[in-house]
Amino acid sequence: MSEALRIALVGNPNCGKTSLFNHLTGTRQKVANYAGVTVERKTGTFTLPSGRAVRVLDLPGTYSLNATSPDEAITRDVVQGKVAGEEQQDAFLCVVDATNLQLHLGLVLEVIELGKPILLVLNMMDEARRRGMQINTQKLVQRLGVPVVETVAVRDSGIINLMGALDREKFHTPETELSDVKLSGSNHEKIDQLLKDVVQFVDHEDKRTDFLDKIFLHPVFGLLSLAVMMFVVFQAVFSWAEPIMTRIEDCFAWLGEQIGGLITQPLLHSLVVDGIIAGAGGVVVFLPQILILFFFILVLEESGYLPRAAFLLDKLMFKAGLSGRAFIPLLSSFACAVPGIMATRSIQDPRDRLVTIFVAPLMTCSARLPVYALLIAAFIPAQTVWGFLNLQGLVLFGLYMSGIVSALAVAFVLKFFQKDKSQHALLMELPSYRIPDIKSIWIGLLDRAKIFLKRVGGIIFALSILLWFLCTFPQPPEGAMLPAIDYSLAGMLGHLMQPIFAPLGFNWQICIALIPAMAAREVLVASLGVVYALSTTDEDAVSKGLEALITTGDLKWSLATGLSLLVWFIYAPHCLATLATVKRETGSMKTVLGMTAYLFGLAYLMSFLTYQIASGYFGL
Repeated sequence: MSEALRIALVGNPNCGKTSLFNHLTGTRQKVANYAGVTVERKTGTFTLPSGRAVRVLDLPGTYSLNATSPDEAITRDVVQGKVAGEEQQDAFLCVVDATNLQLHLGLVLEVIELGKPILLVLNMMDEARRRGMQINTQKLVQRLGVPVVETVAVRDSGIINLMGALDREKFHTPETELSDVKLSGSNHEKIDQLLKDVVQFVDHEDKRTDFLDKIFLHPVFGLLSLAVMMFVVFQAVFSWAEPIMTRIEDCFAWLGEQIGGLITQPLLHSLVVDGIIAGAGGVVVFLPQILILFFFILVLEESGYLPRAAFLLDKLMFKAGLSGRAFIPLLSSFACAVPGIMATRSIQDPRDRLVTIFVAPLMTCSARLPVYALLIAAFIPAQTVWGFLNLQGLVLFGLYMSGIVSALAVAFVLKFFQKDKSQHALLMELPSYRIPDIKSIWIGLLDRAKIFLKRVGGIIFALSILLWFLCTFPQPPEGAMLPAIDYSLAGMLGHLMQPIFAPLGFNWQICIALIPAMAAREVLVASLGVVYALSTTDEDAVSKGLEALITTGDLKWSLATGLSLLVWFIYAPHCLATLATVKRETGSMKTVLGMTAYLFGLAYLMSFLTYQIASGYFGL
């Protein structure tokens, strides 16, 4: 059997490279980091019609091999064969947006000049034809000296031709100099000459993009449309997910009954039912809401809208001490602060980058969603406002907006500590609007579901068992009148912490749950489930679930306590992975400690004000 063919995808951002990667590999892909750096390494496999296996590497997008960021440096080093431990590639697939050859061919010429085996992929050919562009592919082959394949990655068009070219190894090492391009000097001159020879424009205008930009980039209607889009997202998170969440809850309740009925040993029964099933089930139930949130983010990304949102918000963000380039890293932080912080590498100014890193944890990540969903469902009535708005969705929207406003406020304060007060111009490519690729969205959602379920099966599972152990041992003495958890190690620690958090309205059970939640925020839900399952001897009450126990008042939580805990999780840095990423990205433990201190300080202050005002002035 022949050895697997090794290829790498190279291209500018927004060229459709990742869509092509998803269509070639499907779900046969994995994500890791390059050795020694935090840059993401995405690889996959597929099989050619001949049966030969192919290993494909999706390199980070770059405009040039003259790297200005860690991501671009990785692409440069892989193309030049300088990455330690990385196998040499048999060929490079240079993916370009056929509608923007003026910009995208620059990178292709740089790779050609290195003398690497190349296959040029003209992607988005349907869009080029729609705009009236006629590209003479045969003449382009002659002028560049490399084979060319036309594709439409989002529709699988041309994929068969591409795989056929790979099967025949229809790529070769070009000459170092472009012999047919008579102009010497810069690559810009070569590109201008090429375009005159191989491209004819029937209509230069992209009327669809121009029309939509008049709306989405308008200083008033653009901001209004962005606010409406975000509002719809948070409404959908509750409205669409509720039926599926109910089914998941029923499944875990049934599983607990079935397995619990087979276990007669009390401690083992408690471990399995109260520790494992209750802990994991309490988190898995929120998977639909997380996937709905990611669905909207992926759709906005695939459609080409996100760079426009960054451009639209640039002036507003600058006034708060942020760059418009911070928009995409901060939006990524709504999914998870870790990739959001890593995405700040695109911000060239070191001060702007540091400020963005500092405020990224204030964006409401998907790990907060289970906590918010639990408390909102327990304390906020499931009713409509003005006849069509979901009240719970409104509260969730308010929590997200609180994080955004707080981030802008922190950035505004940090702005006064910056020596450089000058404005840094935002230069970025605005891609054409396009219909989102359903397959790429599906693969993205599948990846997110796998990551989330791995967390449930890994860290949350382990912490649930550990917490159960701490809540169970030592066993209560004979004649004990209180629930067993009061005599356990966790109970002792919770009672010790309770005076510190009493001004926030937190009882000792909440104090216990806050400790494992430092590993990951969503662990709080599992932790509370374990703690309260062991805090009562009323089996009927436990079977109702944690939300029901809070709602009925069996756990003596006031509305003020619920609101205080919600506010705590807007600010508190309950994520060791985020802090570790900040350490890797900045190389400064001082920065990590400073971030941790200010976030915990904000969490305590805002929760204190919330509880005292809600309980003292409103009697909640």
